[in-house]
Amino acid sequence: MASRNPLGNLFGRSPIRPIQEHMQVANEAAQHLPEFFQAIEANDWDRAQTVHKDILAAEKAADKLKRSVRRHLPKSLFLPVPRSDLLSLVSIQDQVANTAKDIAVIVMGRNMRFPDKLQASLQGYAEACTATAQQALLAIQELDELLEVGFSGREVKRVEVMLKELDKLERRTDKVAISLRAKLFKMEDELPPVDVMFYYRVISLLGAVADEAETVGDRLQILMAR
Repeated sequence: MASRNPLGNLFGRSPIRPIQEHMQVANEAAQHLPEFFQAIEANDWDRAQTVHKDILAAEKAADKLKRSVRRHLPKSLFLPVPRSDLLSLVSIQDQVANTAKDIAVIVMGRNMRFPDKLQASLQGYAEACTATAQQALLAIQELDELLEVGFSGREVKRVEVMLKELDKLERRTDKVAISLRAKLFKMEDELPPVDVMFYYRVISLLGAVADEAETVGDRLQILMAR
């Protein structure tokens, strides 16, 4: 799409596009998680290992894009937001990929499988958390349009609706997490204590994916308020 900002042509390729690409790759790492847990539920450790590698590859790609944005984002931009705010946004986005990697590393490192009674709840929780990351991506994909219109008009209202949905999705993950932890608590006496500790850790990290996605939305909201 041709830029509506007459200054945009001075910069060639949009400096915002790499930030959006970074969020897309970070979200990709998160979106592998439901399939990852599906494979483990089925005791298909070969497929789990393949998905594990996909998550690590996406995290590595996100890290590379993060470094590229930090090096190449112009220091003098005629933009309605400070460069430092855009760099902060990238750092927050990167946490989504980092946390997805942390989950995969812990689970594969321990050949970890949740108890059968928790599998359905865990799968629903993973899907809810990754839906939150997907919604954050949809909002970030509007960033270039927001900048072109100077964070005003209909585009802002449209993104605000997206961010409200993001908040709604994150609150849903909190409710699912409470339910999942309650089920695990009732089973603690039947399970090895070390395993229980790591079950709680993975539940917490999955929740962190949703929390970090919501923080991406919060940062975008701050940019719109500048």
